[in-house]
Amino acid sequence: MSIWSRISEALSALASGETLASVFDRLRTPPERTVAFAIAVIALGAKMAKADGQVTRDEVTAFREVFQIARDDEAGAAKVFNLARQDVAGFEEYAKRIKVMFGEDEATLNDLLEGLFHIAVADGVYHPNEDIFLSEVATIFGLPEREFNTLRSRFVPDAKPDPYAVLGVTPETPLPEIRKVWRAKVREMHPDRMVARGVPQEAIKLAEKRLTDVNDAWEQIQREAA
Repeated sequence: MSIWSRISEALSALASGETLASVFDRLRTPPERTVAFAIAVIALGAKMAKADGQVTRDEVTAFREVFQIARDDEAGAAKVFNLARQDVAGFEEYAKRIKVMFGEDEATLNDLLEGLFHIAVADGVYHPNEDIFLSEVATIFGLPEREFNTLRSRFVPDAKPDPYAVLGVTPETPLPEIRKVWRAKVREMHPDRMVARGVPQEAIKLAEKRLTDVNDAWEQIQREAA
């Protein structure tokens, strides 16, 4: 059974009058976390689309890059997106329930926020309202400010990424310590670890860009230190 079939089952279980936000109160056990992750990205992506006032073709394409959606599964993904857009609950309510659902699993929440950044900048414009949206989501998730700044420095095309910000360190951090941080981040991006965190196979592609950015940052820091 594909993840999209499982998502459709989760939506079908909603009782009359329940909103999509109710799904996040149920999908907490490990086998359901991949479904929860996918629904969370779609739902918050839909809320974010309202932040800049439009859904562009590039954003839709970006979403397809995060999740490989077969043509037969497009209706299921669209249903989640539309339910989220039509839901009167604000994105803050979604983010709070998602935070409860994943608990203190900071790595998965970071993965989720990364997917939203990927979608936000897909059209080449990082709207100020998208920045506010993502910053508030990160705060609700309880992610440290440095994690948000690290993601922003990697994705937002308004300046050349700071290699230290990408790794979440400072220029004053000793090189051996930076090496430890770099190695830890590379380990976190191993596909097996991401799957164990509840990230669907369909979204593992998120780690490809992250790994490239992290390795590029480390190489640049080494060159500067030489």
